Amino acid sequence: MESPTPASARIGIIGAGPGGLTCARILQRHGIAVTVYDRDPDADSRNQGGSLDLHDDDGQLALREAGLLEEFFELARFDGQEMRHLDPAGNLLSHHVPDEGETTKPEIDRGQLRDLLLRSLAAGTVQWGRTLESVSETGHGPRTLTFTDGTNAETDLVIGADGAFSRVRSAVSPATPRYTGVSFLEAHFDDMESAHPELSELVGRGSAHAADGERGLFAQRNSGGHMRVYIMQRVPMDWIGAQGLSSDDTEGIRAHLLDAYASWSPRTLRMITDNDGPYVDRPILALPVPHTWEHAPGVALLGDAAHLMPPLGVGVNLAMLDASELALALVNSATVEDAVRAYEKTMLPRSAEIAQMLEGGAEHMLAVPDPERLCRGSCARGSFALPPPAFPGQAAGIEVLLEGRGASGAVGVASCA
Repeated sequence: MESPTPASARIGIIGAGPGGLTCARILQRHGIAVTVYDRDPDADSRNQGGSLDLHDDDGQLALREAGLLEEFFELARFDGQEMRHLDPAGNLLSHHVPDEGETTKPEIDRGQLRDLLLRSLAAGTVQWGRTLESVSETGHGPRTLTFTDGTNAETDLVIGADGAFSRVRSAVSPATPRYTGVSFLEAHFDDMESAHPELSELVGRGSAHAADGERGLFAQRNSGGHMRVYIMQRVPMDWIGAQGLSSDDTEGIRAHLLDAYASWSPRTLRMITDNDGPYVDRPILALPVPHTWEHAPGVALLGDAAHLMPPLGVGVNLAMLDASELALALVNSATVEDAVRAYEKTMLPRSAEIAQMLEGGAEHMLAVPDPERLCRGSCARGSFALPPPAFPGQAAGIEVLLEGRGASGAVGVASCA
């Protein structure tokens, strides 16, 4: 069966996250019809998570193609680009304060970004409450999507933007996510300025990171006076149950953490002891490296569905870049198959290269920062380097969660000014 033109094709996107919605927005901007299916009952059924930094060389490029860059800048927190590296006592090792007008990687809450993208779509584009069960196998012709509510939809192209546990991925690859050996425990803080002034002063307006080689803390300011802290440990995936605890036993988990972080100062331990509400367990998973597949008609993957990596600052940005490139390939190709092949020719080697650079990167989040290396990396590349061994390819623009750009600071702080 001949592949249809993109303008006449039935295109379905699974997943209404930043990647899927960016793809839908760019397609609609160019007059190509698309339907997005998402398992959430509605747009407001769950919290969308923490803050994202959108980079000027990928995430922001995608928003420009979507015609939403200026609206993003109106919502973005430019002071969120501030980055502090601390030692376990809370002493400042390095400090990046963004320059006036710096737009390298401003922050935005994930929910705000999703709302921005949703508002840009034609009414009815997203069908809520549609949980994908399977994608039909076929050597050619349309794909049938089967949903858990018993309904079906036929598509000429199904785009898997459905994250780490993608149901679309199985149509092209048997790969499944694996535990990296590092787990995050998320802690929430509300009303930072009045309820948590000491933490507000410690963390600043953006993010702060501390580590001792076995464990770490990463604090990230969100909008509305909120903050999230990620308590990072090298532990078995089932560590909470192994300690005889349950995920809702906040006091029991806190006592265990205080024992694990016993050598840390009371100042930094506020990130563990002063949270508002329960902890959220987030083991860090990644797909095998490299993750590639033979082209399969009628299927494309983007974002975490294609290349789940440790959370080192590239995930959402790559998903949105994937989305933009796939949408533009559809806009500029004669057939759907031509478009997907052109997209995969670029996306697969890029994601494989970056995944190889970041393989094992979860371990680096626990490494002790080296102030001299931080400064040297800042001077050489305009960005803080991670503790050794640094990822190869950082000079080519691979940025990680624990980096900041530029450097400024006071006495005893790494500075290249």
